[in-house]
Amino acid sequence: MPLDVTHEDFLTPEQVQRLKDRCRALADAPSVDGRKKPVRDWAILHVALDAGLRVSEICALQIRDVILDGAHSSLIVRDGKGHRKRGVRIGTALRAHLASFVEWKAAAAEPISPRSPLFLSARGGHLTRTAVYRLFRQHATAVGIPKRFSIHSCRHTYASMLYRASGFNLRLVQKQLGHRSIQTTQIYADVLNEDAVLAVERLPQ
Repeated sequence: MPLDVTHEDFLTPEQVQRLKDRCRALADAPSVDGRKKPVRDWAILHVALDAGLRVSEICALQIRDVILDGAHSSLIVRDGKGHRKRGVRIGTALRAHLASFVEWKAAAAEPISPRSPLFLSARGGHLTRTAVYRLFRQHATAVGIPKRFSIHSCRHTYASMLYRASGFNLRLVQKQLGHRSIQTTQIYADVLNEDAVLAVERLPQ
């Protein structure tokens, strides 16, 4: 089924920055009651915004799936859509954040064996998709992001930013997102077509 995406599905750079700033500030603030949620939430939203994983893929991440080998740093999605495995390259900022997050987990006495969940629920297992949807909405509402956006909007936003940053390399975006068909990824090229912007500006006034 083709994606049904328009410009209203993408967060603006300003909205992304407000969301990141809030979550980073909450995670960095001193905790007087041992709360772990802000640190975890910031890591989850950073992965959503800077790696574009599906919600189910975020929930399924294990410690062993975080590969922090310099230029080859990536997240391993072991059971993506269609039961396909892929590696998703990550940048320096997310790599450093995840490295410090794993160190924080160890200091907080959270399990860090290879098959332990990267993002732990209150019950000690993997988070549910519903929990991730809720935490996004909580933080998004706090910074004035409209209700039409959900955690999945982070994936669309990542795709749009990556498409532009890669010099409009559709194959690269396809690989990072884990699309089986280039036709699925093509929707981002259609929505973000710069020729359309130029054309409408050239219409007779």
